[in-house]
Order: sequence, then C-alpha cells, then structure tokens
Amino acid sequence: MSLKEEPAAAPAGGSESSRRSRRLERLRTRYGPWAVVTGASSGIGRETALVLAEAGLNLVLVAQSRGALEKMAADLASRHGIEARALPADLAPGTGAEEVEWAIRDLDVGLLIAAAGFGTSGPFLDSSLERETEMLDVNCRAPLRMSLHFGRRFAARGRGGIVLMGSIVGLQGTPNAAHYAATKAYVQTLAEALHAELAPLGVDVLASAPGPTNSGFAARAGMQMGAALGSAEVARETLYALGRRSMALPGTLSKVLAYSLAPLPRWARVRIMGRVMGGMIDHRT
Repeated sequence: MSLKEEPAAAPAGGSESSRRSRRLERLRTRYGPWAVVTGASSGIGRETALVLAEAGLNLVLVAQSRGALEKMAADLASRHGIEARALPADLAPGTGAEEVEWAIRDLDVGLLIAAAGFGTSGPFLDSSLERETEMLDVNCRAPLRMSLHFGRRFAARGRGGIVLMGSIVGLQGTPNAAHYAATKAYVQTLAEALHAELAPLGVDVLASAPGPTNSGFAARAGMQMGAALGSAEVARETLYALGRRSMALPGTLSKVLAYSLAPLPRWARVRIMGRVMGGMIDHRT
C-alpha cells in the first residue's frame, strides 16, 4: 500500500485562531447542515462531535449509552446554538445501522463520522469467537452498510463527506492484534477505494489511521499505551484532512511508524508491529 498523501491545501496566512476559524467554516459550508457521528459518547467520536458543534453543524450522536448521549446533546445545543439529537443504538446487531438510517431519513445530512469501534488483543488462539464476531460487526459490517447508505445519499445531493476510522495496526498484519488489525485494514482499503470512486460525485472519503490514542480504547482492549496522542488532536487532524487526501495519519508517532515501516518488506513490518503490540498488552487484565 502506498503511504504517499496528496498535498494538503496550505491555509492562508494569519494567526492560529484565524486559521482555525477558516477550517471550521469550511466544515460547516462543505458538509453541513447535519452530521452523524457514531461512537459519539467517548474518545475520538466525542471529540470529533465537539469540533463539529463548534463549527456550527447540527449533530446526530450515536452510541449505546443513552444517558451520556442525552447529556452531551443538551450541552452542545446549549453551548453552540445547534440542534443535537441523541440516538442510542448498538451497531453490533444488524439492526443498529438500520435504526440510524431510519432516524435521519428526513434530515439533510452531509457528513458521516464512523468512529464506533473496539479492539481485542492477545494471542489469537485465546480469543473468543463471539467477541471477535461482534468486533467484525461493529468495525466492518456497520461501516460497510453506512458507507453504502450515506454514499448514495451524498452522491444524490452532490456533496458530502465520509470518515472511516482505521489504525496504524491495519497497515500490515499485526501479531497479538491479528483480527483487530484485519478489521482496520478492511476499513482503510474500503475508504481509499471510495475516495477515488466518489470524488467525481462530490463526495469526500477519508480513512484516518491514528497510532496509540488516549481514548479509553486501550483499557477495553487490554493494552497499555505509551506516548499516546490525545483524542482531541486526532479529531482535529482527521477533520481538517477530509477532502484533501485519502488517508490521515494523525500525530507524529503514527507518521513516523508508517513512513519508517513503508520501505521494509511486509514480513519485517509484521514482525516489528508484533513486537510493538506485544509491549502494549496489559497482562494484568
């Protein structure tokens, strides 16, 4: 896989605050008036929703936690003067994505952020088939269905954006996270292909491949993260890259890892990432 990114358009001169304002305005005018964010109650999904609310987009917040979602929706509506709707839904069953599609059928949605997902770690032979199948549903099947649904909607309206969350572990096979890495490889190759297919129809598609991130993900996957990136930084870099390239590598560590590993043969990349992942596994859990 080529890691070469298309050059981003350089922002015009001015202060950091003015550049931020221009970026937020671009999000609102290019992808408004409504955005759907899955995995919105925590981590990268939550931070992405905060940026979009600041930009002035109305939000449909999707996650399993009704209480957290409703409080978040009320807070964002009050703080930014937007409309925010809480939509509790579990994307693991086949009905979850369908519930989202039905709930937003009358809204002029221009942006999908598919941030819902989870991971597992440890020896593959010790894994639970039930848990791994659930991860396949959330990490792959739900983004597939939603990409098809929203891709058609956005193509019909002549503009829109889709963000699928990958990971640097998906750039090659990763021992001790074998199936998780495979789900992220699926997401990234899907997004890269859709980036090329849908661009002529006015639809921007981006795969975001962050490295270790402080998002609560690591604890659930049984990992210890070192030199982790903040979820807010991942969210900002991802949103600002949408419409400018096919893949974002948020943070310095993800860029260093991706570009340093790219020239190596695949077997070497797999071995190195296996050692990296082995050092992350939290054997206390």
